[in-house]
Amino acid sequence: MKFKYDVVVVGAGHAGCEAAAASARLSAKTCLLTMDMNKIAQMSCNPAVGGIAKGQIVREIDALGGQMGLVTDQTAIQFRMLNRSKGPAMWSPRAQCDRGKFIWAWREILENQPNLDIWQDQVKELLVKDGKATGVKTYMDVIFHARCVIITAGTFLNGLMHIGSTQIPGGRCAEPASLHLTESITRWGIRADRMKTGTPVRIDGRSVHFDEMQMQPGDECIQHFSFMGTTRSLPQLPCWITFTNPKVHEILKEGLPHSPLYNGQIKSIGPRYCPSIETKIVTFSDKDQHQLFLEPEGTNTQEYYLNGFSSSLPIDIQLEALRCIPAFRDLKVYRPGYAIEYDFFDPTQLYHSLESKIIDGLYLAGQVNGTTGYEEAAGQGIVAGISAARKCGGSEPFVMKRNESYIGVLIDDLVTKGVNEPYRMFTSRAEYRILLRQDDADARLTEKSYNMGLATEDRYNTWKRKEKAIESIEEFCKSYSVKAAYINSALEEMGTAALTKGCKLADLIVRPQVTIMEIAKHIPALREKIESIGERKEEIVEAAEIKLKYNGYIIREREQAEKMERLENIRIRGKFEYNKLQSLSTECRQKLTEINPETLAQASRIPGVSPSDINVLLVLLGR
Repeated sequence: MKFKYDVVVVGAGHAGCEAAAASARLSAKTCLLTMDMNKIAQMSCNPAVGGIAKGQIVREIDALGGQMGLVTDQTAIQFRMLNRSKGPAMWSPRAQCDRGKFIWAWREILENQPNLDIWQDQVKELLVKDGKATGVKTYMDVIFHARCVIITAGTFLNGLMHIGSTQIPGGRCAEPASLHLTESITRWGIRADRMKTGTPVRIDGRSVHFDEMQMQPGDECIQHFSFMGTTRSLPQLPCWITFTNPKVHEILKEGLPHSPLYNGQIKSIGPRYCPSIETKIVTFSDKDQHQLFLEPEGTNTQEYYLNGFSSSLPIDIQLEALRCIPAFRDLKVYRPGYAIEYDFFDPTQLYHSLESKIIDGLYLAGQVNGTTGYEEAAGQGIVAGISAARKCGGSEPFVMKRNESYIGVLIDDLVTKGVNEPYRMFTSRAEYRILLRQDDADARLTEKSYNMGLATEDRYNTWKRKEKAIESIEEFCKSYSVKAAYINSALEEMGTAALTKGCKLADLIVRPQVTIMEIAKHIPALREKIESIGERKEEIVEAAEIKLKYNGYIIREREQAEKMERLENIRIRGKFEYNKLQSLSTECRQKLTEINPETLAQASRIPGVSPSDINVLLVLLGR
């Protein structure tokens, strides 16, 4: 081994795995460095992928040619489509996974990926020369030379775990912290700070009274995360629901003086949208119960994850409180919940490609940028991997726009607005969410990825066949005429008004009560058309139906996106010395100088930059 690479990826979490796989598949000679090959793509918190907006990100990763969706399908033990009661822009896939099998599925992919080496070691130093990243040095004193370095160290940078007054250096339970690496990066002028996250107790299922809990099964109609449709081989398992009660809250409140979150031991900021149980009982003091989800960790283990009970309280208080829940009265646990503090870097110091503005060839992805969640990390990872490989090949950086992906929204929020608490993606963060649905990620991204060499020809051809099938269903519905006498009885069964005269089938599909699959039972020609599709006809029909039902909304939102695109095309970086522009507000001058936005649209999204400031810049540009 010569230890000379195009791209070195530090850390094999969800960001690192996607980064390394993408870089190698784009023909960059890549090395993935991890402290434990048996913990590759470890699901540090809950053993699930997807969720609100997160599921959309996974489907985008898959559409680009990433691996997370494929691995999820291969290891899923429960699938649910969330938010079905709302419009399709809000639908979000989520899958419970077998934690152990998830790791080994990823490891099999990486170990058999051409152009990719794996090295088990811990990195202690970033090497920089003349403002450029040149490689890394490990604890074994091995120097890896590289043209680009991607840091995806997750929660390991100076990680410190808290269980009551007990403090243990570490990036995860029973895993050491990454020391010295933060300091080797910040000495070059990159700003760092601290964040906090937490994880719940892990429960021995043999001690749980499941008959006193509510079963939560998955969907009967199991869909796939990946557009490639990996066959499901694992049994589908239920989750379980229970609740805290006033007695639980009383014990937790009595224990608050011993909580690191409330006695000053933890000083950093935790995630707003995934609070600890201590935070819940303080913030929502009027509530006498909180819902808890007991989630299986795999098909052949008794380990369960208690979603909703993240805690850093002492072990005895956690156990005493939990045993006041009837289903947990005989509770035994494998390990308690704990909080962890770790270093992150200010993401406003990055370009949209996730390359550092300060150190050429250094890329940061995942929780080191202040985000939470496997999906947000993986989305950043694939962008960093593509960008680094393209830089080595002399191509332009890879940038995703807000109107083409949730990943684009995520990265733009990070580099434009920064973070003052752990960032979590929601559908509400995307202004064009009707365009960014989970069902059309392949329509948005697969051809783009194929053209740059990441998505395979097989994936591209799969998308083109699907595109043709969707169009054929749409055209059939738009051209097929329906007679009132023939269809009215079926319409009454569906709970919608009868026709007074004939119409095109598409005019019926737009009705909320009517679905293509349901009305096909009464129209043999449509039923025959659907059957001719072959594989994954449910997914194709659903995509066609969404396009028909929401066509007006889609057109309107696309027009709004195109208007904003005009500002995205106005480049301003390097054209102004903002501190000399007295016509701008003081806050605006400070923010524009600090962030140095690429375009006028990015400038408009910076907190503290007002519409009048944007108008001033337009005037100065002669626009």
